Amino acid sequence: MTENAAKRLKTSDSGAVAIGTHNGHFHADEALAVHMLRQLPAYASASLVRTRDPALLATCHTVVDVGGEYDASQNRYDHHQRTFTTTFPGRPTKLSSAGLVYLHFGRAIVAQHLKESEDSEVVGVVWRKFYESFIEALDAHDNGISSYDPDAIAAAGIEKRFSQGGFGLGAVVGRLNHNWNDVLPSDPVEAQAAEDARFELASRRIGEEFDRDLAYYTTAWLPARAIVQAAYAKRFEFDPEGRVMVFEGLSVPWKDHLYTLEEEQKTEDQKKVLYVLYPEKPTPGAKWRIQAVPVSKDSFQSRKALPEPWRGARDAALDEITGVPGGVFVHASGFIGGNATFEGAKAMAEKACSF
Repeated sequence: MTENAAKRLKTSDSGAVAIGTHNGHFHADEALAVHMLRQLPAYASASLVRTRDPALLATCHTVVDVGGEYDASQNRYDHHQRTFTTTFPGRPTKLSSAGLVYLHFGRAIVAQHLKESEDSEVVGVVWRKFYESFIEALDAHDNGISSYDPDAIAAAGIEKRFSQGGFGLGAVVGRLNHNWNDVLPSDPVEAQAAEDARFELASRRIGEEFDRDLAYYTTAWLPARAIVQAAYAKRFEFDPEGRVMVFEGLSVPWKDHLYTLEEEQKTEDQKKVLYVLYPEKPTPGAKWRIQAVPVSKDSFQSRKALPEPWRGARDAALDEITGVPGGVFVHASGFIGGNATFEGAKAMAEKACSF
């Protein structure tokens, strides 16, 4: 359990705070670490010192990603030491400076967004979820940890089908460094100022992504939690095996919450949700969707896609194939379909479960 950030932070009477990090080529982890700190009142007006000079770093209130020291009591957050092995609770990935700052200050940042105590349950829920969904990727990127075991990939003979453009979170920052052949000011002071300006831009840029994602998890993902819990609890009303879950108002972000509920309740595979039904709009007479549950959050593979004969069919042709009136469409991949009414969507789900 990390110490409450408000209790640990101490600033001088003048209120002047400086954050130190290294100069030279910058990376996503320290750019985000600086942004996160500046979300807190104690750091809101903090100046930035980019240097590798130990004497200058010693004058900084907080130092990230440089200095060879991890000591939260002294606000030193480097991860490059040979002996450094710290990870986020329950996760295997070694932390970067971003992960270290989030470990110690993330609860305070989340609490500000939710207007809750740092120790509240909901703050803890979002704090852990946001680490896994956003921060951990940066920790892995900075520490050279691949998403998949490279040896296992090579042994399986799996080759990448296409380039993703190299546009991950790390690239958001990396692309803002000077190119090797850029013309830089000849004066060292001016050159450093130009580099610092690029770093500040990079910190704001990845900070925008951080702020946007955190806003989603606090204002959309978290409120959806109770709605998914209620729908999950009622699923046996729609299918005796609990394989159909229904949102009776409007669909909410449900995948994360569904997988968590199934894991927490140790749901047997044959009773896991296969299809989710929801209206297209929260208005009377709205059409309904039937969506197959993917095998994982980001997978294009469904636990049980809608039947192959239905795929690509629409309207009357779909009615004839399914034997259910009111059909609108079924996607060519079978991951989603539609019907004019709830009763029609439910009938499609019943037939798909037993197909």
